Amino acid sequence: MKLLKRTAFSLLGILLLVLITATVVEKICGTDFVSEHIYSSVPFVVLWGALSVASLAYIVKCRLPQQHTTFLLHLSLLLILVGAFITWMCGEQGTMRISQGEKQQAFVDKEGMRHELPFTVTLDNFEIVYYKGTQAPMDFVSHISISDADRPDGVRGQVSMNNIFSYRGYRLYQSGYSEDGTGSVFSISHDPYGIGVTYAGYVLLLFSIILFFFSPQSRFRRLLKSPLLRKVAAVLLLSVAFPSSSVAAGADDRMPKVLPVEVAGQFGDLYILYNNRICPLQTFARDFTIKLYGKPSYRGLTPEQVLTGWIFYYDSWKNEPVIRIKSREARGLLGIKGSYATLKDYASTVNEYKLEKAMSRIHAGEQVAGKRGIEEADEKFNIISQVCTGAMMKIFPCRGADGKTLEWYSQSDQLPRDMDDDKWIFIRKSMNYVNEMVVMKKYDDACGVIAKIREYQRKECAGLLPPDSRFDAEKLYNHFDYSLPMAVVCICVGLAGFFYGCRCMMRRCGFSRWATVSSGVLLLLVFLYLSATICLRGYVSNHLPLSNGYETMQFMAWCTLLLTFLLRSRFIMILPFGFLLCGLSLMVSMLGESNPQVTQLMPVLQSPLLSFHVVVIMIAYSLLAFVMLNGLTALILHFSRGDDCVEEVEQLQLISNILLYPAVFLLAIGIFIGAVWANVSWGRYWGWDPKEVWALVTMMIYALALHPGSLPWFHRPLFFHVFSVVAFFSVLVTYFGVNFLLGGMHSYA
Repeated sequence: MKLLKRTAFSLLGILLLVLITATVVEKICGTDFVSEHIYSSVPFVVLWGALSVASLAYIVKCRLPQQHTTFLLHLSLLLILVGAFITWMCGEQGTMRISQGEKQQAFVDKEGMRHELPFTVTLDNFEIVYYKGTQAPMDFVSHISISDADRPDGVRGQVSMNNIFSYRGYRLYQSGYSEDGTGSVFSISHDPYGIGVTYAGYVLLLFSIILFFFSPQSRFRRLLKSPLLRKVAAVLLLSVAFPSSSVAAGADDRMPKVLPVEVAGQFGDLYILYNNRICPLQTFARDFTIKLYGKPSYRGLTPEQVLTGWIFYYDSWKNEPVIRIKSREARGLLGIKGSYATLKDYASTVNEYKLEKAMSRIHAGEQVAGKRGIEEADEKFNIISQVCTGAMMKIFPCRGADGKTLEWYSQSDQLPRDMDDDKWIFIRKSMNYVNEMVVMKKYDDACGVIAKIREYQRKECAGLLPPDSRFDAEKLYNHFDYSLPMAVVCICVGLAGFFYGCRCMMRRCGFSRWATVSSGVLLLLVFLYLSATICLRGYVSNHLPLSNGYETMQFMAWCTLLLTFLLRSRFIMILPFGFLLCGLSLMVSMLGESNPQVTQLMPVLQSPLLSFHVVVIMIAYSLLAFVMLNGLTALILHFSRGDDCVEEVEQLQLISNILLYPAVFLLAIGIFIGAVWANVSWGRYWGWDPKEVWALVTMMIYALALHPGSLPWFHRPLFFHVFSVVAFFSVLVTYFGVNFLLGGMHSYA
C-alpha cells in the first residue's frame, strides 16, 4: 500500500518537474525543440502511462470505488488521459494550402510528410468578412466542395473561424489565408476515436464535480458542518481618501491656447476610423492625451481641448511640457531634467532632431541603452506630427464604386482620382475653413462646419455606423477613468483592514459595527463602479470584455468583490482580502497599458467558449488568492502568538479547505473548456503552450492539498498554510510569468 502511494505521488512529482522544466527549455531552445524531444517523445508518454497505472492501482487498493463520487472524479481524469493517448497513437494533423478554384487531395504534417485524403477538396471561393464600415477582419470564410467515389454529386460546405467542416472523420479548420487573399490555409485533423473518448472524460468530470458538491458523504460537505466554522466572525475596515492629482512638473501658470469646452466637444461628436473601428473622435482625443501625458486630462483641460489645441494652436502647445518621457536615456538625449518634455526639446539649437542618431543606430540593429524608452519618445514625436498635419484624423468616409466598401480619409491623404469634385473639395477644404473660423474666433461658424462634416459622415456611412446608443455609451465610458485611484484606495483599505483584523484576532476582541458597515458600503460602491465599467466596455466593443490582459484583470477584480459579498458573513478576514485583491487586480490591469484601447475582436476570439473559459479561470484564481491570504494571516498569528492562537489557525485552515475545492474544480473546468475551444478553433484540444502547461501544473499542485488522507502533512495547519502561500507562486507564473517571460499563444491575456 505504502509502495503504491509513494510510487504514484513520486511519479506525479517527477511529471511536475518535467513540465516546469519544459516551459523554461522552450523559451531557450524554441517550441519545435520541446515538442520533438519532450512532449511528443516516448519517455514522456511512458511517464504519463506509468502515473495512470500506479494511480489506478492505488485507487483500487484504497477501496475508492466504494466512494462513488470521488471514484468518478478520478476515473474521468484517467479517461481524458486515455483519449489523449489514442490521439497520440492514431491521430493525424496537418496543413493544406489551396488556391481558389484549385483541387487538393492531400495535406502535409508538421514533419513534412504527405498524407492522402479519401476525397477531393475544391476551394470554390474565399472571402474576408469585415466589420461594418472598416477594414478590420471579422471572419475568414472558405466555400468548398467535396467529391469522392461515394458522393459523385459532391458535397458543398463552408469553413470559417470557429466553424468546422467535418467529412468522413476528417475535420477542416480555417487557420489562415494566402497573402494575395485568393487562397485558404486549412488545418486538418483526423482523430475519429481520441476526441470522442476525451470529450466523454470532460462530460464525466463535470458530472462528477456536480455530484461531489451535493453528496452528503463528500469531504467538502463534512467541512461545512464543522463546529469551528460557526465561530468565524466578520471584519471591519477603515476608509481612505482618493489621492489628488498634480500638475506636470515644470508647467508654469500660463495656460496654452485652447478652444472653448463646448466647441472642442463638437469635435468629440464626430466619427473617426481609429484602431480599425468607427468610434467617437472623443475616444481618439482621449487616447492621444494619455499617450502623450499619461493621463486623460492635462491641467484641467478636456482631451478634446488638448487634441484641438495641437491642431489649431501649434505654436502655443509646442512650448508646453506635456510629453511624458519615462526613459532616463531619452531624457538625457533630449536634455531635460524633469519627466516632461516640450516639443521644442526635440530640436537642437541648429534645428536638428536630437533622437535621430540614436534611432538610426536602433534601425541598424545596434544595441542601444534604453532602446525601448527612446523608441517610445520618438513615437510620441511622430504622433504629434501626424496629428498636426491631419494625417491621423481619418474622419472623411467615402463609399467605393460598388456602393458596399467604405474607405476613410484624412484631409492630407491621397484621394482617388475618380472622386466627385464636390466631395474632393469638401474633404480637402472643410478643416481649413474650420481653422479660419477658429483664428477669427467665429466659434458658431466653426461649429456649423463641424456639424456639416458630421452630416456628411452620416450620409456617406448610412447603415454602417454604430447605433447612436453605442456611440453615446462610448462617450460615457471615456469618462470612467478612475481605475488607478480606486486601485490605490482598495489596496490601502485592504492593508489597513488586514492588519486591524490580525490585531483583533490576536486580542480576541470584536469588530466595530461602524467599521463593518462603512467598509460594506465602500465595497458596494466599488462593485457598482466596476460593474458599470465592464458593462459599458462590453456594450461599446460589442463582445464580452474578456479578450486581453486589461479586461481579464478588471473582471478578476469584479469576481473578487462578488465573492467577497457572498462570503463576507461566513469567513473571517474576507473583507480586507476582497479589497486587497481587487486593488491589486486593478493595479495590474493598468500596468501593461495606462490606456487600454477598445479594439475589434480577433476572429478566433469570437467563440463564446472563450468567455466561459476566462470567467471560470478568473473565479478560480480569485479563490486561490483568498486561500493564499488566509494562509498568510494564519502564519502571522502563529509567529506572533504561538500556541495561544491554535483555534484561530485551525479555523483559517478549515476556511481555506472549503475554498480550495471549488477553486481547484473550477480551474479544472476552465482548462477543459479552453481545450474544447482550442479544438473548435485550431483543430487540437491541447498544444502544450506554456500557459496551458502552467495552468495544468497549478491544478496538479493544488490538487495535492485535496488528498490529506494520502498525504497526512496537509492535516497539520502550519504546513497547510505554508503550502497555500508558496503554491500561489504557480498562479503568478501562470498568469504573469507566461505573459511577460515565457510567451506563447496565450501571452495576450
